[in-house]
Amino acid sequence: MTDPTVSHHRHISLWGVVALGIGSMVGAGVFALLGQIAVNVRGDTWIVFVLAGIAALFSGYSYARLSAKFPSRGGVTDFFALGMGSPRIERALACLYLITLVLTLALVAKAFGAYAARVVHQPDHSDWVNLYATGIMILLTIVNLMGSKAVGRIEMFLVAIKLTILALFIGVGAVTLKPAMLEVHNDVPASLMFSSIGLAFFAYSGFGMMATAAADVTKPEKTMPRAFMIAVSVVMVLYVVLALVVLGNVAPEDLVKYTDTAVAQAAEPILGNWGFILVSLAALFATASSIVANIFSMLNVSKQMGSSGILPQIFRIQSFAGGTRGFYSLIAIVIVLTNFFDLSSIANVASATFLACYIAVFIVCWRRRKDCHANPLIISMGFVFMTAIFVTFIGEMIVEKLWLECLTLGAAALFSLLIGWRTPDIDNQQPDNANSEQQ
Repeated sequence: MTDPTVSHHRHISLWGVVALGIGSMVGAGVFALLGQIAVNVRGDTWIVFVLAGIAALFSGYSYARLSAKFPSRGGVTDFFALGMGSPRIERALACLYLITLVLTLALVAKAFGAYAARVVHQPDHSDWVNLYATGIMILLTIVNLMGSKAVGRIEMFLVAIKLTILALFIGVGAVTLKPAMLEVHNDVPASLMFSSIGLAFFAYSGFGMMATAAADVTKPEKTMPRAFMIAVSVVMVLYVVLALVVLGNVAPEDLVKYTDTAVAQAAEPILGNWGFILVSLAALFATASSIVANIFSMLNVSKQMGSSGILPQIFRIQSFAGGTRGFYSLIAIVIVLTNFFDLSSIANVASATFLACYIAVFIVCWRRRKDCHANPLIISMGFVFMTAIFVTFIGEMIVEKLWLECLTLGAAALFSLLIGWRTPDIDNQQPDNANSEQQ
């Protein structure tokens, strides 16, 4: 089916969709997670980003084929309704995706707090991280509810600043890079490599936002596959180069000490204190814009799920400034997670839930492969690769005895299944509903 809200005045070009994808991907993920991954695998970090990028290309292919054939503004939750075969599973996955948005917000807010505290209170900054993280969540929730149009106008401006700073940093950092610091550690266990790939995939996960642009593309069948491949490929090159620059300029002891702000730490020996501040500002711009986008998405997804009966009545009762009581409850949960979980813990759980949701898109694409003219071999290869990453990722969490993360992930899965099974079957769980403009 085609979304009835699809615009009759389609105007987004190929490069417009590519820009949306790059802007969505080059955000909080790489600033928050590069240090975490580098501590795990050190010199192999760039390899991890290459392999995660290949997984993103496979996943992007499924997204591209589905969005080309079924253009809508609903995003991944619309895809679930296209081919999972069970309304209960569709509802459970939609709920899991909403949980993923909550975890993503907590992760991004925590990253913002880490960079803000490091800039303002260096070197003793740890006590301020949660305060800044909580403050930015409250502030940007208010901003989002009061005027998303105004926020939308500055998004491209923020992306331009972010990419310009990163380009300067990479250009200078490539000159000062010390090859000896990039020694590949051949003794890194395969399980740790795969789990690190799962963590790195989070930095690419923003490509899913591109699917919401298909409704405004003149020829989605031709444009969307190209846009996905170009955007993910460009970002993969950027991440690999950024990883090489960071690992080639930051001493191992500093990497461990400043894990949460590794990218900015790498700028200090290259560009001095001003470079550190400049890259930190890029991180703050990236995390702030990501918070705004995810709050907007969470607001609309939760409203849609509330109006369709998947979520309780509090997600239908309007409260302050257009938000529902349920939405404000989700914001409160984000703040609690931000204050009581460290960045690494949130990243592990968020990466796992993202992988699970994106694996489900492979299943949908396989079931609708004839309709969307998808290559079954590419779908199969992508599904196997992503599933291997997911299984190994979970296995490494268990081996490392990350019981809190495992418990949180299990609770998220169980809660999603309960919501999916207990909600009465309804007829409006289709991608062509009037509320499909979730994102």
